[in-house]
Amino acid sequence: MNTDLKIYIPNETTSNSVGANDLYQKISSLKDIDKVKIIRNGSWGAFWLEPFIEVEKDGQRIGASFKGTDISHCITIDDFMIEFENKSPFDIRDIEFIKKQKRIVFSRIGLGDPLDLSLYQENGGYHSLRNALNLDQQSIINKIKESGLTGRGGAAFPTGIKLQTVYDQDSSIKYLACNADEGDGGTFSDRLIMESDPFALIEGMTIAAYAVGASKGFIYLRSEYPLAKDYLTKAISIAKENNLLGNGILSKEFDFDIDLRIGAGSYVCGEETAMMESIEGRRGLVRSKPPLPAINGLFDKPTLINNVVTLATIPPLLNGSLTEFSNIGSGKSIGTMPFQLCGNISQSGLVETEFDISIGEMIETFGKKTKSGRPIHAIQIGGPLGLYLSSNMMSTKLTIESLQSIKGSVGHGGIVIFDDTVDMSEQAKFAMEFCSKESCGKCTPCRIGSIRGIEIIDRLQENKSSTKDIGLLKDLCETMEATSLCAMGGMTPNPIYSIINHFPGELTEE
Repeated sequence: MNTDLKIYIPNETTSNSVGANDLYQKISSLKDIDKVKIIRNGSWGAFWLEPFIEVEKDGQRIGASFKGTDISHCITIDDFMIEFENKSPFDIRDIEFIKKQKRIVFSRIGLGDPLDLSLYQENGGYHSLRNALNLDQQSIINKIKESGLTGRGGAAFPTGIKLQTVYDQDSSIKYLACNADEGDGGTFSDRLIMESDPFALIEGMTIAAYAVGASKGFIYLRSEYPLAKDYLTKAISIAKENNLLGNGILSKEFDFDIDLRIGAGSYVCGEETAMMESIEGRRGLVRSKPPLPAINGLFDKPTLINNVVTLATIPPLLNGSLTEFSNIGSGKSIGTMPFQLCGNISQSGLVETEFDISIGEMIETFGKKTKSGRPIHAIQIGGPLGLYLSSNMMSTKLTIESLQSIKGSVGHGGIVIFDDTVDMSEQAKFAMEFCSKESCGKCTPCRIGSIRGIEIIDRLQENKSSTKDIGLLKDLCETMEATSLCAMGGMTPNPIYSIINHFPGELTEE
């Protein structure tokens, strides 16, 4: 085999869903394929190009999209080169979609085999853990505070404050829980890290555990991510074999191990207290707060809870990117954010960039236009319970503060595009249907309110000018918002409010 000649075929959920595994099988059976080293890499996040096949010789790496293509007529292999026929190959790092991003956390995705520990270390991996183990715990926490990092899971709570709170608890046993139950429609940044750069999450968890004094970690992974489960299982095993997890990590007096816990399809288990119930082996019901998980969490012990992207952001902050990260943005909107473009959009995928970008700039620069070619009518930001923005709100900044000022949220960074054929009354109804289906059932406003909401919207679809039903819907939304036990019921009114406010006449006529 000529190891200088390489072909990269992505092994990631999105690329596999559009044929990457089939292409791998076909390429593996090509004549003279034994002359080539095949690498199953992660995705670059430019999903509209998948499956994107690359070749490399003498350090030069080029590729092309092979969606719907018969591979046997497009690749020729000889002793010196792999040639793409009827294609115009290019270096994906040179396209605008990649070049205009600010990749700090996602800098390694797509480079190579996600389970190649040597490649991870060659590209900065585990330098931060080595540095951290030579610092005292408070110094690490201070650096995270200094960075301005906030949680990337939706609440945008300062990460350093969470670390400090857990560290300050007087307990010989502490836990770390990574919330990988990425349930919002249109979000996939957690999955992309777990499938394309799993050691980044493991290293981030290990540093955070050392900082707060935790000896046990859990990754709560949604069952719908079987490939992520496979990657994480193998990556955890590799880390243990290399003294990067387990007892005496890197020959220091620090023990930390990670268990995978798989969910069972419940959206509400993305809420941290319901997740803890599930990890402990009970039905995923939301707990009342206080006490806070940082004080009394898993198994009644202090517990640090963060999502995948938040934890994966910690290593670059301790590896020379702290100033670069912290100098971007202001207020709560510090550093980079992985936004995920999907829905009716030409160029779907992951975009890591600074917060200070408008929705219009995001779509123009990265998404381009609707896939249907029709005008954009609505943009939902922050998951199924996020706000809908109209096409005349394109100047809205994708910052935590800007969206909070209109009662919205960046959430997990999901951006879903709709063209002018969308029925906004159906989108309002979907919010209530989603709440009804996914409610844990513990509180009445969420469990019963969502059912009544569906009934009211059904009537409004027949008679938009019904003053009685308009009043009932608003009263119901206010009750759900004010009295629901968790954000599931409390945020369900958000998309409905935004449709009433930003899309006049499409749900109600007053």
